[in-house]
Amino acid sequence: MKARFDTLSATCSKATTRLYSTSFSLGIYFLKKELRHPIYAIYGFVRLADEIVDSFHDYPKSELLTEFKEDCFRAISRGISVNPVLNSFQQVVNQYGIEHQLINQFLKSMEMDLADQEYTEEKYEEYILGSAQVVGLMCLHVFTNGDPVDFERLKIPAMKLGSAFQKVNFLRDVNADYLELNRTYFPEVNLSSFSELDKKGIEQDISQDFNEALDGIRSLPRSCRKGVYLAYVYYRQLFRKIMNVPAERVLSERIRVSNGHKFWLMFDSLVRYKLNVL
Repeated sequence: MKARFDTLSATCSKATTRLYSTSFSLGIYFLKKELRHPIYAIYGFVRLADEIVDSFHDYPKSELLTEFKEDCFRAISRGISVNPVLNSFQQVVNQYGIEHQLINQFLKSMEMDLADQEYTEEKYEEYILGSAQVVGLMCLHVFTNGDPVDFERLKIPAMKLGSAFQKVNFLRDVNADYLELNRTYFPEVNLSSFSELDKKGIEQDISQDFNEALDGIRSLPRSCRKGVYLAYVYYRQLFRKIMNVPAERVLSERIRVSNGHKFWLMFDSLVRYKLNVL
């Protein structure tokens, strides 16, 4: 029975999320039960594409990404894929009416990572849109359960939250991106002479994204508000840690929040949520 394979597919997407992200896994756990597997499915899809361009250095990345894209849309059209993660993703796309344009925009950003890029402000915004903001919109389709009014009302905050998460990732991973992958995402920033002024400018931009996103989180349906807020709290704490270290340290090590601290943040966030003081 296909139902058994669908269960396997959902399990694979969940395992992928848990393997790659403690923060998102804990956030998803606090979503309403029926929302968890759809969000695992979206994360699993995004993670696989990201792995192709970031990790498969000894293999033909461009061909693999092209095949992944073709397999993705074939799965959506057929309503099935023998790739469990794509099978899980196509179910969510078809059930919640996720626009194919969002998927194409995401994959376009992944394609940008296949070649060296000189990121102008315009290209940077295009990359953020595809790699992060449209992922937030995919999730928002699930959270609003196809309600177009709620979707439009929360669209901009969802994009801002995705943008904040991605930019924090860029700062956290700036050393690996620059030294190992030869990538520099921030426009008009020379990482060979990365300064406190450069860092402060980036941080101001991220702070604005976080502030605009929080207003939207407060207005989310209760079925997802707690989980999204928890992910927000984790990333905001990581951002605070990055803000408190000098630029040279950001370039030399990967700043992180320990799992123990994440669990403390979880309990603190749950108290805040119950008291409605987000």
